[in-house]
Formats: sequence, C-alpha cells, structure tokens
Amino acid sequence: MIEKIEITQRFNFKRLNRHYECFTIDFVNNMAYYKISERGSGDKFLRENTWCDDSWIDILVDLRRKMTSEIHKFSDREAGELIQDYVNLDLFKDFVSEEFSYFERLELIYSCIVIVYSSDGFEEYSFKNNFPKNWTRFGELLKGFFNFDVLHLNYQKQMATPLFYTLKKDGIYLNGNQLKIKAIEFGHYRCYPYELPNPRLIINFEDRLINGYVDKNLTADDENRILELLERYHVYLWTQSDYHLKSLNCDQYDLEGHDWYLEIVFEGDVIWHLFGYNEYPDTYVHLAREVEDITGMDLLEMNSIGESDIELFEKYGNDKLS
Repeated sequence: MIEKIEITQRFNFKRLNRHYECFTIDFVNNMAYYKISERGSGDKFLRENTWCDDSWIDILVDLRRKMTSEIHKFSDREAGELIQDYVNLDLFKDFVSEEFSYFERLELIYSCIVIVYSSDGFEEYSFKNNFPKNWTRFGELLKGFFNFDVLHLNYQKQMATPLFYTLKKDGIYLNGNQLKIKAIEFGHYRCYPYELPNPRLIINFEDRLINGYVDKNLTADDENRILELLERYHVYLWTQSDYHLKSLNCDQYDLEGHDWYLEIVFEGDVIWHLFGYNEYPDTYVHLAREVEDITGMDLLEMNSIGESDIELFEKYGNDKLS
C-alpha cells in the first residue's frame, strides 16, 4: 500500500539562480504540502545582472511564488482514487534511474527525484533526461487533483529537455521542426578567488551582435560558422550523460578552479542550459581548440584546464567524434 510520494524538482538558471522544491503527498494523513525550498542566492542576484535573454527570470520568480505553506487536504475516498490512478499509470515500468547527487560537476537545467514510500519500504527514481514514459499524464493527473501544475509542465515546455523536445547533433527539434537560435551566452569565472558569473561572450542572432570578449556585428559567415561548430562538436547533446564520461569516470579533487555556463535560447524562448564546476563535457576541448584557431583567442578559456585533464578530454572527445 502506498503511504507517501515525494517529488523533488531542481531548476538551474544562470549558475547562481536556482530553485529546489519537494512536494509531498501524504496518504496516511490525507494531506499534501511543500517540504523544502533552497533558493540559491535569492532575488538580489536576479536584479544585478543583464543577460542576452531574460526568459528564465519569469519562470524562476513564478516557481518561487508558488512555494507556499498551504496544506492541501483530501478525503479517504479521494486518496484511494489518486492512488489507484497512479497505480494504473504504471509510471516507472521498465524505467532505469539516472545517476544523481545533490552536488554534480555538470548540472542541467532540470532534474527530479521521486520517492514512493509504502508499507513494504520505498523505491527511488531519479532522472534528468530519460523522463518516465507517462510523466506528462502524471502531471495532468496531479493538476486535476490539486488544481495547480505540480510538475510545472507549462514551464517544462520552455526547457530544451527530452520531455517535449528531440535533441540531435544538429539542433533541437519540436514535432520534427528544428528550432532557430535566438541567442547564445557563455560565462567563465574563477571559483577562487571568487568571481561573479558575468557573461564572457553573448551572440545575439536577432540583433546581429556579438559582445563580450569580442565586440562586432554578426555576419552571415559568422552565423554559419557558429552553427557548424555547434553541430560538429555535438554541443546540443552536451546535456546527455553520454557526453559526461570524463566527469563520471575521473575523480576531480580540485574544486577551486573555474566554473562556467553555456546557454542557448531558441525561438519561443526555449532554453537549453548547462553549467559546470571546474568540469566540462567530453568534446569541450575540441571545440575550444577550433575556436582558438579561428579567432586567435582562447575564448572558451581552455588555458584554465590542466594538462592531465586536457589529455583525458582528448581521449573521451575523440571517442565521441570518431
């Protein structure tokens, strides 16, 4: 018999602006409530920085606003119906959990842990990319029961994850149509001595401008070359665990190096976002080298990566690109 379901969701925006929440459905006491909230550096950081795109700000503010101390109560009959509907979904049939920890060297825009407690024990499921098959149906079920969007499916449509989008080497797709890029933002900064994560490079495809390390108008040749590089080094797939093999397989003891983030905003304000703590995806160095060859500048800060790590990135990156 199911006694409790905990749904912990994590949203990451612009490195320091993040949102954690845990919604608990307690079938023993017939109530549901938010259990925890970790709010990163708070709203102060939101107001102090100008970015290439601020679509995420409304999402983050609304997520925080919905965190309340309200207790949602329901009857035994309603509890029984919800449990039966959940069982009928068979939500986690054949589901394989992804590796998850509360501190990860490469973090995505969204991740989730669901723990289902019963009289026999508990089962835990975690995911960032391989969403359960009936996740949207589960979200609709909870919305109908509690009268609000518990799984934030509305905002999930604004995040470039496999829940609603197809991620390929050449881009992000929705219903078979490739999304156009509005802007790209890259930030790189020291963990120690501490440095605020201000953007280092902003490429605005709509305003035809490049700002930061490079200040110039964005030409058609620039745009084509940038899009070619994103595809050649599988950047759109960097959020997939297959591109984190160096990070997952090699211990990294030095956490006082450099952090970074990369954000790509597509038409419809769809956000692709990844950031790392002194760690990078497997093909990062290969991309950084070509960018340096093209521009004559180390725009992706490859000089901040140690020689031993460079060798490992070459190994894992070559495997991906061969």
